[in-house]
Amino acid sequence: MTQTLERPTDDVLPAEVPVEAAPVEEVLRRTSSRTREDLLTLVGAAVGSVATTWLFYTMILPAEGSIGFVVAWYLAFVAFYAGLTALTQPRQVVLDRVVTTAVVAAPTLVAFALGTVVLMTLVKGLPALANLNFFTDDMSGVRAEDPFTMGGILHAIVGTLIEVMIAVAIAMPLGVAAAVYMSEVGGRGGRLVRTVVEAMTALPSIVAGLFIYSVFIVRFGMPASGLAAALALAVMALPIMARASYVVLGVVPGGLREASYAMGAGKWQTVWKVVLPTARPGLATALILGVARAVGETAPVLLTSGASTFLNTNPVQDPMNSLPLFIYASIQSGNPQMEERAYAASAVLLILVLSLFLLARLVAGGRRKFR
Repeated sequence: MTQTLERPTDDVLPAEVPVEAAPVEEVLRRTSSRTREDLLTLVGAAVGSVATTWLFYTMILPAEGSIGFVVAWYLAFVAFYAGLTALTQPRQVVLDRVVTTAVVAAPTLVAFALGTVVLMTLVKGLPALANLNFFTDDMSGVRAEDPFTMGGILHAIVGTLIEVMIAVAIAMPLGVAAAVYMSEVGGRGGRLVRTVVEAMTALPSIVAGLFIYSVFIVRFGMPASGLAAALALAVMALPIMARASYVVLGVVPGGLREASYAMGAGKWQTVWKVVLPTARPGLATALILGVARAVGETAPVLLTSGASTFLNTNPVQDPMNSLPLFIYASIQSGNPQMEERAYAASAVLLILVLSLFLLARLVAGGRRKFR
């Protein structure tokens, strides 16, 4: 026979058993989301700071200038934002908002300055960039007053490519070898090489040009040519490549080296077949950074390559022009049309360097994550 158990009601609960209230759960606010109050506070601070800055900066105080207005507005905005936030939020949130405005403002200012420079260069060089011959002709036989339908920067582009390729062919093996020596050998010699590399990283470019000029051109009688300019660019790119390669090799896990040693491989077999293949994406980034540093140098090529208006593909004979040298010579001419050609060449050089840095970021971002 089955018994049915009934649920007791509140009337039959024992009197000695207290009924406890349900605990109140504390609702935590998400720090990553913005509420309507936060948006209104931000908009109110922006509007109030603009109005206050306009009133005091342009009407009351004897001040002028757009840069000063922006600085005064930013300080007023931070003060307004902190004050409005403090009305409803604790001190920690106020400090977080103030620091956030500084963190956001710094890269925004840098991006605005970079974008302004690039845009201004493109706008001033657009009359020359609009002509196809600017990329397919050189300046031989072209006068400064000639229209943009005549002449171009083909000789500078080709000279830049030749000089940079020679510089990379010299600097990249030496940079990787120095990085391997610092990372895998170490010791007193490794510390000495690392000190020299770090010192050369801050080496002024004019010093590299003077070194090649005094040693190879004056002492050994080498003519001013693309090879001499490439040697100077190699001196500039070498420490960048060595330092970046050293950092990349240091990221390779030690477990891979230990596994290679456990399988009977020697030190140099481990470096050649394990360490370097693992760090290959990072070494590609080091290569791109070195190329970006060398391609925009003016002082070394000014002392070593010589200026020319014709196309020269022989790096060991006759002067060889490059984009930085062409820009410098065109600006120094004082002719308005040559200055516009200089801006156009600057736009090409800016796009080239920015593309290289973007490529370096993409290569570094797609690099295999070591575990």
